[in-house]
Amino acid sequence: MTTRPRKLGIALIALALAYASLDGPSAAYAAPAPASMRTVTLGDSRADALWSIYERVLARARYVDLTHTFGPDTPHWKGFGAMTVRSLYTIPKDGFQVDQYTHVGQWGTHVDAPCHFHLGLKCVDQISPKDMLLPLVVLDVHEKVARDPDYRISMGDVRSWESRHGRIPAHAFVAMRTDWSKRWPNQDAMQNRDAKGVGHYPAWSLPVLKFLLLQRHVAAIGHETTDTDGGIGASRDDYSLESYVLGTNHYQIEMLADLDEVPEAGALVMVTFPKPGHGTGFPARVIAIVPAGE
Repeated sequence: MTTRPRKLGIALIALALAYASLDGPSAAYAAPAPASMRTVTLGDSRADALWSIYERVLARARYVDLTHTFGPDTPHWKGFGAMTVRSLYTIPKDGFQVDQYTHVGQWGTHVDAPCHFHLGLKCVDQISPKDMLLPLVVLDVHEKVARDPDYRISMGDVRSWESRHGRIPAHAFVAMRTDWSKRWPNQDAMQNRDAKGVGHYPAWSLPVLKFLLLQRHVAAIGHETTDTDGGIGASRDDYSLESYVLGTNHYQIEMLADLDEVPEAGALVMVTFPKPGHGTGFPARVIAIVPAGE
């Protein structure tokens, strides 16, 4: 098991200890001195604890955008039409610019909410903010995918990660790195269809998903491809793996980018998206927070 310090994790543990040292919500709180007259000390107060985490760790971290820029030519699922953009007002004519975007919810790098597949489960507006800032676990199988585009992630891959980094933390975001995002924005390259029209791109596997969601209790998963089930499954309209993930009332992110720029362990991830009422999905902005020096 690796002994590499996880700076962000240590900082968050320190934050939790600082909270624990307080008397609770009713604890007396003294107004802090002006910033120019004081040094933030971890544990002074709840506010100081959070600000200290920011000043000591987060402000010095490296931020990696795991999101594709989207537009009318964005690769997408076979059943979706093209996105359109229409300018309603322009600066030369009206003094300001307003554009109208028309696209499906599942466009570009996007969130899939449980209600995308299952009635009565969480929709986009019901996903808790606590499920949007998470430890980031990257399962790197890109070399295996380079040899076999239909590769399905295995329990061996998960055990290998845990042998190097320890137990996958509860409430983590687990991303499968395949480097498939390097094919973006070429729709044909992303789908990688053969002469019979069957797509060939990597997939999750049910044993891994069950292990992550039921035994490691992760908050969400993500991948670089357009489908959880891979090209072969999607070509025959088999979306059973996606249905399984969403059926556990967890969300997923599809079409992530640049997972090769973040470490396998030790980073955090911010997963953000708008809040459409009863939304089944929406374009997302996903950003990794990587410890300085990594």
